[in-house]
Parts: sequence; structure tokens; C-alpha cells
Amino acid sequence: MSHAALCPATAHPTATPARTTYDKADDLALSLTVRGEPRSAGIVRTAIGAALHAHHLDRYGPVTALAATELIAVASRLTCDADLYVSLRHRDEALRLIVWDQHPPHTDPDAASLCFVRRRRALWLLTEAVEDWGGEWGACDALPPHRGVKSWVKLPR
Repeated sequence: MSHAALCPATAHPTATPARTTYDKADDLALSLTVRGEPRSAGIVRTAIGAALHAHHLDRYGPVTALAATELIAVASRLTCDADLYVSLRHRDEALRLIVWDQHPPHTDPDAASLCFVRRRRALWLLTEAVEDWGGEWGACDALPPHRGVKSWVKLPR
């Protein structure tokens, strides 16, 4: 039964087209908020693994688990137990993992630059794994109205 058939304003429900594995993969959208502490990495790995499996994207499992662990470990060291927001999406034949932390902005440009250098240096293992997969990653200040730092990983299909 189509979801439209549940609406009394819909006189004739339309047939739902058959779904393919690729369609199901593109429906992947997972978001969660966790405490900014190292043990949150295990919670996120479990959630990501289940989501990837449910959408027939198990091949991404090991590299995504590593990416999530590394991003959460570094963010938790920089944000003093503040919440982290994690987003996982599969769109346009790529998997995107984003971790937003609440790292306070630096008023001194030199301090801000040094902080990003230290973040990138701490993520050396992530760099190697993502590059080996053929993907890319980065970190930037979150755009208003958000605050903090957005770290992301993009892995091609």
C-alpha cells in the first residue's frame, strides 16, 4: 500500500515503483548527537555499521568506522565534553560522514591557524585511510547560525 493511500484527500493512490539496491543505498540518512567523549566513538560505529548494513553498503564499513572513530577522538579532545553531531548520508554515488563539534572560535588568527594545523596533524591516520579509498576529507569552521568546526569525509562508490 502506498503512503498516499493513507491520506483521505487522495482519491486514487499511485503505484509505488519497484526499488533497486541503489535506490535503497541513496535513502541512507543517519543523524545522531553524542557526548564529546572518546567512548562515543563505539556508539557511533555501531549505529553506522547497522545503517550501512541495512542499506547494502557494508563495503564502506571498515573505512567509515575508522573515520568516525578518528573524527570523534580528535573532536572530543578539543571540545571538553560538549556534544558532537554526526551525520551519515549516501547520495550521488558517494558516502558522506560529517562530525560537527562545538570548538569555540579563536579571536587570534594565529591561534586559529595553529589549532587547525594540530587538528589535521592528529588526523594523520584518517588522511591515509581516506586517500587509500580514493576519497577526500577536510575541516572548516561551521557556517552561521552554527558554531564550532565541521569535519567531513567523502568516500566515492
